[in-house]
Amino acid sequence: MSDKSEAPVVDVETRLTDDHHQSLKLWLRMLSCTTLIETEIRSRLRAEFGITLPRFDLMAQLDRHPDGLRMGELSKRLMVTGGNVTGITDQLEQEGLVVRAPVPDDRRAYSVMLTPAGRRAFTSMASVHEGWITELLDGLGGQEKSTLIALLSKMKQRLNDNE
Repeated sequence: MSDKSEAPVVDVETRLTDDHHQSLKLWLRMLSCTTLIETEIRSRLRAEFGITLPRFDLMAQLDRHPDGLRMGELSKRLMVTGGNVTGITDQLEQEGLVVRAPVPDDRRAYSVMLTPAGRRAFTSMASVHEGWITELLDGLGGQEKSTLIALLSKMKQRLNDNE
């Protein structure tokens, strides 16, 4: 009987030969790691708090902006359509976690902010969420994390410069 733990994990990125472009290998590796982490976080948020990742992300944006954000700005920051933001906001508003208020200088626009109950709920979730992220990235040492942060920051800057 063979021991499965000894067999190397072969994923798409690993199967690419040296003839393939390194950029493609890097892209696939980043995408697969992001997907694995995101899938785990989605599952844990649902199990622990009964909340979806998009709702958590919207609350995170509002937590960073106590005076609120316009719906359009939320859409831009979350990289989703205005309709998605409206749907998520409707749900959170019904639960008393956010409130919408008209923007004084623009009658067509609304600003969204966390309610005190929303801020308490988010603070509780964010603390647990941070622990999960720490746990999931525990396989990397401090220097490795610092190196990855620096390299990804460089890449992000380059991508932003190309816009």
